[in-house]
Amino acid sequence: MKCIEVKNQRETERLGNKLATLVEPGDIICLIGDLGAGKTTFTKAFALGLDIKEDVTSPTFTLIQEYEGRIPLYHFDVYRIKNIMEMEDIGYDEYFYGDGVCIIEWAQLIEEILPKDYMGIEIKYMGEEEREICFTATNEYYEKKIEELLNL
Repeated sequence: MKCIEVKNQRETERLGNKLATLVEPGDIICLIGDLGAGKTTFTKAFALGLDIKEDVTSPTFTLIQEYEGRIPLYHFDVYRIKNIMEMEDIGYDEYFYGDGVCIIEWAQLIEEILPKDYMGIEIKYMGEEEREICFTATNEYYEKKIEELLNL
């Protein structure tokens, strides 16, 4: 796990934007963090980095929003999921194994159906604007992406 501290929202946005320049079709990004920690802020910046012009909003009531950009973005917010069958109903596997990039907010709630390989990002409060952002990789591919992102 690699963690960095960001001082404000702009630094969080910079990270999201930069990550978008490193991803490829089929990548899975799993976001974890308390309400208001910055998951959607990160996702909006990520979308801008994929050249998505639409306003990205949290799909809390629809589970998923699709956006067209340099690479399609499939933005999941599973905060309100009551049953894993809801994911089956939307055909989640077509998105997870499709030609776009998936960002999943509250990914820990659907852990049992996540692919075995993904990048995990946990955003933690450190202060009013400060956050600690921790990155985990499930394989070497994502480890390299994290190193590139953080310039390690």
